[in-house]
Amino acid sequence: MRKKIIAGNWKMNFTPTEARQFVRSVKDRINSEKAQVVLCAPYVALQTVKDELAGTYIEVGAQNMHYMDNGAYTGEISGPMLKDMGISYTLIGHSERREKFGEIDATVNLRTVTAIKHGIIPIICVGESLKQRNDGRTLEVLRKQINFDLDEVAPGQVANLVIAYEPIWAIGTGVVATTQQAEEACAYIRSRIAEKYGDETANATRILYGGSVDPSNAKELFAMPNIDGGLVGGASMKPSFEDIVKAGELNG
Repeated sequence: MRKKIIAGNWKMNFTPTEARQFVRSVKDRINSEKAQVVLCAPYVALQTVKDELAGTYIEVGAQNMHYMDNGAYTGEISGPMLKDMGISYTLIGHSERREKFGEIDATVNLRTVTAIKHGIIPIICVGESLKQRNDGRTLEVLRKQINFDLDEVAPGQVANLVIAYEPIWAIGTGVVATTQQAEEACAYIRSRIAEKYGDETANATRILYGGSVDPSNAKELFAMPNIDGGLVGGASMKPSFEDIVKAGELNG
């Protein structure tokens, strides 16, 4: 059985001091062996969060990373930098990076390959806009993203990464995909991986749902056979994040 992952994305929130205070207030309650918890903090808070979580099961993730290891890329953070800090995960291709900062599938792929090279687990974000869904293009968009984002990634590497289905229309809007919509999309992603890499790889790959996940819907979402946890935004910065983690434990 695939172990559930509950990944919190704090986005551009929490100073190092605020991050320390929050982690201290929740870490004992979200420290789980049954579900993998990952906190994706802003770059400036990564070391603080890492230090606070020493000795727990909770992992620390970045929110992005560059595909070059070093060079004249002012403002960027590289894989070797994250690896040296002991960072285990990184988000790649979040919808906000795609929509607001011009991230495209070609660079998502480069970042993915680079993360794998450095032993950092990428959480690759895919999903459609409201217009694309209304036009009946959801599966077409997901197929294109999976094809490009996983280009030249070997089957064994795919099995160890994480894919997050996050419909753009549900990010930070309070609107959540229905359980059936989320399951349909995650099942399609798994079927696409099976088509490219075989059933064994598809069955091992963990696929998350992201988009206004909160304590009221987490249990139902995580009970679906193809939803292996959640990418959680605003709700991951509240004490009730504990309840989302518990939902992952119940369905782990």
